[in-house]
Amino acid sequence: MAQGPRQTRRCLLAAPALAALLPFPAIALLPATATLLVPGPEDGTLAEWSGRLAAALARGASTAMMLERSILGGPDGVTAANRFATAAAPDGRTLLVLPGAAAQARLVGDQRARFDGAGWVPVCAVQGPVVLARRAGLATGMAPIRLGLAAPDHAGTAALLGLDLIGHAAIPVFGLAGARAEAALAQGAVDAVLFQGGELPARLAAAGARPWFVLDEARDPALPDVPAAGELATGGDAALRAALTAAAVNARLLGALLLPALTPADLVALWRAAAQRWLEDERSSLAPGIRLSAGADLTPVLGPLAPPPMAVLAYREWLFRRLRWKPD
Repeated sequence: MAQGPRQTRRCLLAAPALAALLPFPAIALLPATATLLVPGPEDGTLAEWSGRLAAALARGASTAMMLERSILGGPDGVTAANRFATAAAPDGRTLLVLPGAAAQARLVGDQRARFDGAGWVPVCAVQGPVVLARRAGLATGMAPIRLGLAAPDHAGTAALLGLDLIGHAAIPVFGLAGARAEAALAQGAVDAVLFQGGELPARLAAAGARPWFVLDEARDPALPDVPAAGELATGGDAALRAALTAAAVNARLLGALLLPALTPADLVALWRAAAQRWLEDERSSLAPGIRLSAGADLTPVLGPLAPPPMAVLAYREWLFRRLRWKPD
């Protein structure tokens, strides 16, 4: 009986040392400082958007945090994505703002796009609808149309692939994008162009345009009466339809915030929780039709970062066969 108290005291003294050896899980915290890699230029759209994003993330973080931005390369985002692929560790300290143009460069085989986005983890994203519209007075028959597009390697060229899969003949007219394309349609220089971004109903009306289909798998909530390319483009093989899906998502993606592959799930959850503040702040200034997503809603953003090899090959072969285009 006399040994009991001494054993108890020994156990009490040993308890702290034993506790230090037990595998208790550490409490995950966001880093005190983190860096956003952002495509340039300094006064560009992505730089402006990422400034608001960084401020909102810092306010939404569970701990005090400073977010610094590093502006790299041009607006297509390839330079920033390459840096992210080679320099970012999965510790939650480095994030990337990726536009759809960077994923598109990878899809078409641009030699500058050396990154591999497989496994990159999205935190939040902003997307805009992309609508193929034709002149209101255009005959509805199957005669070939003049289709205004930006360039063969741009994601919007998926509209031409969509028409091919539908079986409607089209003659591409390159060098037309944005306001220039809309003006060309209004003047009758082309028969159909892409409308991208917000406030589409007003812009369509101003150009005298009639929506044909949206570059999407499903109908856009803002344009419920306009069919999706996925509904109409039932021809061709599965690889070409998958290629259409990948390029269409690239066309819609204005910007996604990404973490490196293998980032621990608890850090991903904390960053996504911080992004809820961004969702609240950004919605108040959105143009009608622009979509924000975070957390579980980000599944559609993952696809274009690493499309199936069959889709990549099919898209590149289609570009060469249809337009005699291949990367330099």
